[in-house]
Amino acid sequence: MAKINDYYQKKQLMEKLAAELEQLEKDQALKSELEFENKVRDLMKEYDKSPKDVLQILSAIDPSIAGVKADTGAATRAKRPLKTYKNPHTGDVVKTRGGNHKTLNEWREKYGKEAVQSWQQD
Repeated sequence: MAKINDYYQKKQLMEKLAAELEQLEKDQALKSELEFENKVRDLMKEYDKSPKDVLQILSAIDPSIAGVKADTGAATRAKRPLKTYKNPHTGDVVKTRGGNHKTLNEWREKYGKEAVQSWQQD
């Protein structure tokens, strides 16, 4: 009996969704948006441009669009600043973007965290 109940529940859900879809199809705002989308897609085909190309063009026109991320897959964050530390005892120099550097950790154990932090150069 569980299968028949599941069947009728899904059938009711389909009827409800069909009614909602029918209401959406009557909406003038949706019709206008779909028409615009179709025209944009036609233009992209006519000029052989991808959505990424269109976003680049639009971001050149309106820089606020540049912050919008599409499905680029190349989502990167800003790099950490490069920090340079010079050990006054040995003259060794360490350049790192992170704080978990092997040599820095050894220096911190030997000389103390504050001392090593004071060795940071600009």
